[in-house]
Amino acid sequence: MKVHFLGTAAFEGIPSLFCQCSTCQQARERGGPNVRSRTSVIIDNVLKVDFPPDTLYHSHRYGIDMNQVQDLLITHSHSDHLYAEDMVIRADGYAQSGNSPMHVYGHDIPLRLCFQALNGYTHKYQFHRVLPFEPMKTQTATIVPLLADHDKQETCLLYYIEKDGKSILYGNDSGWFPEQTWAWLKDRKLDLAILECTTGHSPHRNNHMNVDGVLEAKAWMDANGVLKAGAPVIVTHFSHNARLLHEDLVEIFEPNGMQVAYDGLMVTL
Repeated sequence: MKVHFLGTAAFEGIPSLFCQCSTCQQARERGGPNVRSRTSVIIDNVLKVDFPPDTLYHSHRYGIDMNQVQDLLITHSHSDHLYAEDMVIRADGYAQSGNSPMHVYGHDIPLRLCFQALNGYTHKYQFHRVLPFEPMKTQTATIVPLLADHDKQETCLLYYIEKDGKSILYGNDSGWFPEQTWAWLKDRKLDLAILECTTGHSPHRNNHMNVDGVLEAKAWMDANGVLKAGAPVIVTHFSHNARLLHEDLVEIFEPNGMQVAYDGLMVTL
């Protein structure tokens, strides 16, 4: 299984469009892994998590044929994770493509946004409403939506993904996991855990995870035997407001046995 990190930034991107903070200025100067687009991953080119406004850029940069994507999992409705307006581009009159539908999975609000944006151009998609902790067989995997603590106004989801004998936790935008999610994870064995660290050294871990929260989450997984031997824990979804460059993040997380994602990172399980 190949997990490709297409983007690794929070809503603003890094460097952010209008920002002159020191982090953004240094990111412009240094380039490389310090330049981050909005977060998404694609698995084996057939299962994608989230549909950010940088999806077109990702397809150009990495040579991705989006018509190969059979399953699209949406975590929540925020625009850096779901830019539904671009889904119209797959419709007849905008694109010449096959008729196989892309299957889209999400909770109520993301699906409603998709319907509103498509405005009737839905025949190239098939939509599936998911519910927390209820397994669902997709075209390419078995998924279990898990609860996040991210936005009190909607049900935000993490995803447990089981494919080709491998198990992945996709964990953003998460905040500190709700107790139901920790309890569900306690009996699992993961080949990969993907966690967010949006807020850096902020003392808060609700809405988004901070550094201490990520370190404690990794310690909990180790203590409860949730990670298989050698299973990587990869941190992603970074904000320029955390004031941490890629090198700073590596200095924090690598000594604790975690990998820092960057745009284009490819992991083979």
